Amino acid sequence: MSVSVRLDPTTLARARRTLARRDVTLGAVIRRVGACGLTPRGDPYRYLVRSVLYQQISGRAAQAIERRLCGVFGGRIPAPARLRAAAPEPLRGCGLSRQKVASLHAIAAAFDDRLLDARRLRRLDDASVVEAVTTVRGVGPWTAHMLLMFSLGRPDVLPVGDYGVRKGAMRLYQLPALPSATELTALAEPWRPWRSVASWYLWRVLETAVPE
Repeated sequence: MSVSVRLDPTTLARARRTLARRDVTLGAVIRRVGACGLTPRGDPYRYLVRSVLYQQISGRAAQAIERRLCGVFGGRIPAPARLRAAAPEPLRGCGLSRQKVASLHAIAAAFDDRLLDARRLRRLDDASVVEAVTTVRGVGPWTAHMLLMFSLGRPDVLPVGDYGVRKGAMRLYQLPALPSATELTALAEPWRPWRSVASWYLWRVLETAVPE
């Protein structure tokens, strides 16, 4: 599928119809949940900055850190050059670990030096985006997949390392254990070219299924 295809209401509706036709089991979830809420938002730079803030802590704690960080910079996430030049101490004062401060500086430097560029990232294919962003400290494959789905709006991303997607697949298809990356990729083959949408519905499985 061309990188020009983006997730919008028209493509999401087409994706739902295709997935429901190809996968009866997933189709039942689609009918129960309704319209897909996968809405791309945020430019790549700010998305990556926020992804670091939210890594490995609760959403509430991350929101508090984000508010403090934005407060230091006049109410918003600072531009790359400004964040790059920021001393570690004010960032640490927002509640960020040394490792996260280093990651924020690395992301800011990559965009400030134009090693990463929003316009260029939007033109790259999915694999090239993953390759480009994972060279930056603190950005791994999972973050790259989330960037593709939630910032760049790519329709055919399968985040094989995401616990929620794996857990949703295990529960929906009654698997004996969490699927490996290889197993999940094989299971998801019929979902092409709408694996991002299918993944979104697998997340919903955990919200709508009867507790075990």
